[in-house]
Amino acid sequence: MNILIQIENEALNFNKYYTFVDSLNEDFGAQVIFTGFVRKNDYAEPITHLYIEHYPQVTEDEIRKIVEKAAEKWQLETAVVAHRVGKIAVGEAIVWVMTQSKHRLDAYAANEFIMDYLKISAPFWKKEHFQNGQENWVAAKQSDQEKSQIWL
Repeated sequence: MNILIQIENEALNFNKYYTFVDSLNEDFGAQVIFTGFVRKNDYAEPITHLYIEHYPQVTEDEIRKIVEKAAEKWQLETAVVAHRVGKIAVGEAIVWVMTQSKHRLDAYAANEFIMDYLKISAPFWKKEHFQNGQENWVAAKQSDQEKSQIWL
């Protein structure tokens, strides 16, 4: 299986990820892509941006473990996970996950699994910045914890 994990300080470069996948020349029948964006209006006060911190190599290693767990459950040919760190403005992509497999159900399920576990176990720390100048560290959501239980 082919895995590419990219932690980016700049805007996600989708062309770079497609170039990687194209260079593999894999035989796959399904490709699923999820792109997550910074939302503006989760609260009464609009968000201006997020700031995300991580521990280099620790974060990449944990993401690799998540992808490898997905590959144990479903037949994956390729998985690409790209995640932003640093300052990320409203409307910018924060995460991009591509899964490829011979069959669509494997690609769909693996992609959802990877995203669910990125939310609860990848070591990222997110701080929301609001228009009024306030800041807020983002706590893990109970709903994300509960959602991940379907995979056990």
